[in-house]
Amino acid sequence: MKVTDHLERAKGKTLFSFEVLPPKKGENIHNLFSNIEPLMEFKPPFIDVTYHREEYVYRHHPNGLLEKKTVRRRPGTVGICAAIKNRFDVDTVPHLICGGFTKEETENALIDLHFLGIDSILALRGDPIKSEGVFKPEPDGHAYACDLIGQVANLNKGEYLDQEQDDTWATNFCIGTAGYPEKHFEAPNYNADIRYLKHKVDRGADYIVTQMFFDNEEFFRFEKLCRAAGIDVPIIPGLKPLTTKSQLTMLPRSFYLNLPEPLVEAVSQCRDNDAARAVGIEWCLNQSRELMAHGVPCLHYYSMGKSESIRRVAAELF
Repeated sequence: MKVTDHLERAKGKTLFSFEVLPPKKGENIHNLFSNIEPLMEFKPPFIDVTYHREEYVYRHHPNGLLEKKTVRRRPGTVGICAAIKNRFDVDTVPHLICGGFTKEETENALIDLHFLGIDSILALRGDPIKSEGVFKPEPDGHAYACDLIGQVANLNKGEYLDQEQDDTWATNFCIGTAGYPEKHFEAPNYNADIRYLKHKVDRGADYIVTQMFFDNEEFFRFEKLCRAAGIDVPIIPGLKPLTTKSQLTMLPRSFYLNLPEPLVEAVSQCRDNDAARAVGIEWCLNQSRELMAHGVPCLHYYSMGKSESIRRVAAELF
């Protein structure tokens, strides 16, 4: 079932969903399952599975030469989606990114997902390779998420890259896209960011899930700007319980977000990570309650590989 179908069937009730990371290459999938299992009692209608593009590593050889090697540390998003769907009988939402894919590779990935009975995807540009710093599309790949969304929308109409193909079947994907309550870091200002988001919706995005935020006022402002711009698709807020003191600096650096001063002050005074985790859970609970009272269609939690704090939040709400 599509994400939008789940939202419609809820009839105004706020749903619970979360995002997981594929295991690193060489890890056992049961480590992933053990993080998902404690959250299944809260009946998530769908689970997102992230995609991580290749990285470059440099290896020194005895002859003095330096070899640049491409590695994928977290392979298998399509396979992981199928495994989760089979193990837990729950819909999965794979992330599909521009980086590292040609248009033909994207089409082939979409065909595989369609054959697996996966009805929804989250279409993203994706991050640049860490060693490059600036996003560079593949030759004959997409540079922007809106173009990736356009390709999926075309496939939903039965329009394949090879226009000479006969008797093609149309896919029926529900397309999600990302929104940024505190503005995408590359956008020149908030209004430009909203215009770009509107363009993604116009190209075919059916719903929006936001980057994590820790101040609900940022989300309310973002939602108001979206509606004023004519964006009428569901907007799902993304949340994360802060779990360690080091995340006070790691999260703003990695995700280009601000942390409210009361949260920073409370976590800074914690004696250890256990105390910081308790503060993070309580903060996330308060955020979640306010957003539920506001009537958001779903609360989407970023696990970053750990589920215990999310389980404790969900146990109070769902």
